Amino acid sequence: MFQNLPTSSNAPPQHHGAGAVLLRRGECTDQVLHLEHGRVMLGLLDQGGLHHQLGVIEGPFWLEASSGLLGLPHAVDAVAETDVSLQPVALSEFRAHVDRLPEPSRSLLADLARAQRQQTEMAISRLAKDADARC
Repeated sequence: MFQNLPTSSNAPPQHHGAGAVLLRRGECTDQVLHLEHGRVMLGLLDQGGLHHQLGVIEGPFWLEASSGLLGLPHAVDAVAETDVSLQPVALSEFRAHVDRLPEPSRSLLADLARAQRQQTEMAISRLAKDADARC
């Protein structure tokens, strides 16, 4: 659906090495990142690194696009597990592209973004609790 999404002329591809923090939980951004290639771990950072891991994604993949669509801060931290290449897309361009979709597609995309966000928040709340609290 977003293969032909225009990227900002001021936004060249970004390249990061393993261990680079790509997204920080709770931060808002004015861009959405498309992982062109590489592998990224999603979870919760603490002083020693990624403390709770929620999953691993491999490019091509959108990093936290639902947060951008919903106008919310990032729900998770993202850390490069391998060398990665990212293509930033201005949030305004991303939303304009979505706004040009037919209404049923926009509605479906918004519903999927909300559902993904709820699932992520539920997973985070369960990870953050100790074993007794989870039971």
